[in-house]
Amino acid sequence: MPLQKRLPKYGFTSRVSRVSAEVRLVELNRIEGDVVDIAALRQAGLIGSSIERAKIFLAGELDAGKALVVRGLSITRGARAAIEAAGGSVEALV
Repeated sequence: MPLQKRLPKYGFTSRVSRVSAEVRLVELNRIEGDVVDIAALRQAGLIGSSIERAKIFLAGELDAGKALVVRGLSITRGARAAIEAAGGSVEALV
């Protein structure tokens, strides 16, 4: 049997994925206060301590009247529209 068939198969694992996280829009309801950044996500228990970057994507809805200010996070177009429709704002990624 050829050597390539006898060796175990390993796939590619991105190093960036170890320090990145995805956060659903509905999970932002657990954040106390109105500013959403990496520190606020850690404090709410949504991301671990080793996470350096996060992206918010549209899944679910925000609570009525919850105006959030998102700072320093990546965000999808749908999530941006939902946050702005709820009266919040998105500041540019630093």
